[in-house]
Amino acid sequence: MTSTTAPSPPPASPMDSRLLELLVCPVTKGPLRYDRERQELISHSARLAYPVRDGIPVLLETEARTLSDEELQR
Repeated sequence: MTSTTAPSPPPASPMDSRLLELLVCPVTKGPLRYDRERQELISHSARLAYPVRDGIPVLLETEARTLSDEELQR
């Protein structure tokens, strides 16, 4: 009997730095910071983290998660 393991997820796609320079928070129109480890675009002024899926930013407020006070200190 052979054991099968689930395939590991593909490595995160890199975010294009030129695209990041053009993007702003859709709520505040303020700058976004890319968190490579969590694959998110961070808006400190809106206290939101927008997901980046397959290298594509999802800049929808309904898809964003609210940042905690601790996360904003980073």
